[in-house]
Amino acid sequence: MVLASSNRATGFYPAGHLTGPREPARPDGLYGVSKVAVEALGQLYADKFGLSVVCLRIGSFEDAPTEPRHLATWLSPRDAIGFVRAALTAPASTRFATVYAVSGNTRRFWELPDPAVLDYVPVDDAERHVGDIPGSDRPADPAAPQAGSYALPEFTLEHLRP
Repeated sequence: MVLASSNRATGFYPAGHLTGPREPARPDGLYGVSKVAVEALGQLYADKFGLSVVCLRIGSFEDAPTEPRHLATWLSPRDAIGFVRAALTAPASTRFATVYAVSGNTRRFWELPDPAVLDYVPVDDAERHVGDIPGSDRPADPAAPQAGSYALPEFTLEHLRP
């Protein structure tokens, strides 16, 4: 079983922190909380029923990065296919795994998968597009949340209003 999770499950880690999949969840909003719940459900099915489950914490899936945050979070279509294929063909001995599905971006926030857990090494890097992204010459604030504006209270509050 392959579950589509999201980097938003850990969006409150600071941008200067290389986050690994074994670290505690730090969702940046309601969507992130729902993805943490899906991962927990996957763990339950792996533990209780012996199902092999791989949770892919998907980055910013775009044809090309379009904003400075994407220089860290971009997942190219080619790498997305590679991650899904690797997750679908993971060894049966893989009972449960969570990995970040992100291209091999020089500025990424997340650890790439251990090949013993998921045998895929991403090939694309958002840095190739840096000249097309306004503001990409300014360094990211290492203390700011990885989720960017998704971590702002206003983002969540607008979804709670009737």
